[in-house]
Amino acid sequence: MRRTISLRPLASRLTAAPAARVLVIPARGYAEEPTPFSGAKAEDLGNGKYRFQIETPYAAHKCDGPEQVCETTKEELLSIFKQMTRIRRTETEADKLYKQKEIRGFLHLYNGQEAVLVGLEAALTLEDHIITAYRDHGHLLTRGGTPKQVLSELAGRASGCSKGKGGSMHMYSKEGNFYGGNGIVGAQVPLGAGIAFSQKYLKTGRVSVSMFGDGAANQGQLFEAYNMAALWKLPAIFLCENNKYGMGTSIERSSASTDYYKRGDYLPGIKIDGMDALAVKQGMLYAADWARNKGPIMVEAETYRYGGHSMSDPGTSYRTREEINRMRSTRDPIEKIRYKMLDNNIATKEELKAIESEVKAEVDEAVKAALEAPFLPIEATYQHVYLEDVPVRAVELGKSYVPKQ
Repeated sequence: MRRTISLRPLASRLTAAPAARVLVIPARGYAEEPTPFSGAKAEDLGNGKYRFQIETPYAAHKCDGPEQVCETTKEELLSIFKQMTRIRRTETEADKLYKQKEIRGFLHLYNGQEAVLVGLEAALTLEDHIITAYRDHGHLLTRGGTPKQVLSELAGRASGCSKGKGGSMHMYSKEGNFYGGNGIVGAQVPLGAGIAFSQKYLKTGRVSVSMFGDGAANQGQLFEAYNMAALWKLPAIFLCENNKYGMGTSIERSSASTDYYKRGDYLPGIKIDGMDALAVKQGMLYAADWARNKGPIMVEAETYRYGGHSMSDPGTSYRTREEINRMRSTRDPIEKIRYKMLDNNIATKEELKAIESEVKAEVDEAVKAALEAPFLPIEATYQHVYLEDVPVRAVELGKSYVPKQ
């Protein structure tokens, strides 16, 4: 007997498919109803010093963890504000240049995560060592670089920090002990362990900070690095910048355990509010002291990126605009430090506006200088490949590169 199958239900499903589900992940560790920026009261210690209570308590694994207070000065607070503003402004201009097609290739911006880096630097010196992944423009700035060097590198110009050859993912500063952005996910962490080994071998008393994102946290090579660092008690800090999404995948969908500060298992670890520069500073002071005197430690800085993973990702297909706007309007690290100063009469609005104007002028000039800078000549492609300048044979012998004597 012939059976007749109605296609109407199937057609209905095809033409009226349900809307794509957006998985909204609440920011773990933060209050359900985020507090406004104002309200953080400082204790005036005299002699230009202030003490702030850490708003989001630290979590600790196999250690006592940092004190829940942070001492600072007006000069340090203004410096933190300026550095974060400088990073934000530089990244904003990089975004514009990319859309104008002055920057090509990959571009990963740091907007929203500034407190992690600037708070970290407040706990270190330039003699300590940092290595990170490919979201690295701000790192060059805090390690002694300039917006001109960053933007020139992004635009492929000879005045860039890597002479225009590295681009977005390969900023580098020998003088600043910054071992660059690295394009292979997680690959910087074993290198950072090696840097820590060199510091112990040379007895420098310096630490090595290996920064990586939650998207790299499941890489096997990280656990190999933890093991070696623990065996040799290396002065290593493994710093996970947990911005909630590895590319477009939320941490709940990618990680069986989202407590990244516990990932070292046998290593101690702490968890920090990565949207608060003072909380990061106090936490990293603790971590640096531990690494120098006892060995490796894990740090998780809970943060948030405002943009997509890179410029090719709008960043709104896997999270809502409301979530992004909520973080901007209630947790922004620059606004947080601004109101800490204003609410406690540590700085005036005029002082902060003057800093913002100064930074804007500096970055505007950097954009102009970057676009006016020359590209490297074609023969420079073959240079800096090896330690020495050596001949490179082309497919057509006549186009081979021969170093000038």
